[in-house]
Amino acid sequence: MTAQEMWKAYCMATGTEETEYEAWPFGDDPDLLAALVLAGKKQATSSAYDLYALEGENIPEKGEKSVILNSRDEAVCIIENTAVSVLPYDEVTQEMAAMEGEGDRSLAYWRQVHERFFRQDMAQSGLCFHEKMPVVFEQFRVIWPVKKG
Repeated sequence: MTAQEMWKAYCMATGTEETEYEAWPFGDDPDLLAALVLAGKKQATSSAYDLYALEGENIPEKGEKSVILNSRDEAVCIIENTAVSVLPYDEVTQEMAAMEGEGDRSLAYWRQVHERFFRQDMAQSGLCFHEKMPVVFEQFRVIWPVKKG
């Protein structure tokens, strides 16, 4: 199913007339991360704040909806942001790391994986990773498809 097809099904089923949404895959392993979202283990994500400004994009906001894609650009689900905050990389907490649902859900694992990811992502844009760099932390919930039972 394409993002557009999923969005249309969501709008028809819920009676919403919203037209704006983003469609995107998660990080380095879109299939695994989308599966964690569907399993209810991944309820947050983080990104480098400086890349939004560099690309002329606004940071995400509470209430925004996104179609999550897998590695084949197929729609997996629709999420809605429940909270968005910006904080320094080194102030991400254990609780926040656990909400991302990856690996053993520890802060140590989160830092290991995200430092590597942020270093690569930032370097591609000519920016440098550092411990005080601002991170956009989004909390979300799955709103489509609706879980049965």
